[in-house]
Amino acid sequence: MMTTLKHTVRTLRRSWRLAHPGPQGAAPAPDGTPDPQAEAGMATAEYAIGTLAAAAFAGLLLAIIRSGSLSGVLQRLLESALSAG
Repeated sequence: MMTTLKHTVRTLRRSWRLAHPGPQGAAPAPDGTPDPQAEAGMATAEYAIGTLAAAAFAGLLLAIIRSGSLSGVLQRLLESALSAG
């Protein structure tokens, strides 16, 4: 019983340290520079969300264009924009 409790406490401490690295325990960024706040890779996640949002917006526009209800309005808008130049 006591060894199980010690093992559980040790595992919890390790998990806490991995999830909340301090300035001494922070892992370096992929390029080898110090990363005290452990924020390496955050830009990649932001780009992924932005790409997903852009793809969803493109799918929405495609669905609107293919529906035919706004097809004439969009066609007139594009024609006026192209002829104004």
